Amino acid sequence: MSWVLSDRIEQYLTDLVPPRAEELRTMELHAAQTGFPIIGPACGHFCYLVARMIGAQRVFEMGSGFGYSTAWFARAVHENGGGKVFHVVWDADLSAQAQGHLAILGYAEDLEYRVGEAVETLKSTPGLFDLIFLDIEKEAYPEALPLIASKLRPGGVLLADNMLRRGRVVDPDDQSPPTEAIRLFTRMVTDNPAWLASIIPIRDGLLLAWKQT
Repeated sequence: MSWVLSDRIEQYLTDLVPPRAEELRTMELHAAQTGFPIIGPACGHFCYLVARMIGAQRVFEMGSGFGYSTAWFARAVHENGGGKVFHVVWDADLSAQAQGHLAILGYAEDLEYRVGEAVETLKSTPGLFDLIFLDIEKEAYPEALPLIASKLRPGGVLLADNMLRRGRVVDPDDQSPPTEAIRLFTRMVTDNPAWLASIIPIRDGLLLAWKQT
């Protein structure tokens, strides 16, 4: 599926991803067959890289699907010495699918599963996090940001998906609520000196934001 980059460049980036577990490939095939949106290998590997670089041991996913992105974070946390990745979805069936995939990958001890609304679940989960991954309804991004900032440790990282909306963010005729919310969220982060941020133009645009204080 083409996102921001051309199909050829997307494939080139995917081909650069180091060999990955067979179960991850099974999850990729399932997503392709069902049309389920996952972050894909290049973006997943980037998330893994960021989590490894900052030594993340507590990761909270706001919107986890059937566990594909979770697998990349869980691998990083496991290699960082262990910790917890919180997999959060509304749907109990998706949670069950994730538990099956991630058990096969061998990351069970590093995972916590929550079925519920992501913002409320983050609010009710005690402690600070090294990394928060944001992939919920786009209209909810701006409202979620203050809570995310309060739940990240100083020096923690926010990764937010779908920041380019397949190019819609630069279309002046697109005034839809999801696109407008992404534009507002982007300004809220990039105009705030507490964050140091950039959008990485892979897949559908991934925001990398470092909480400086």
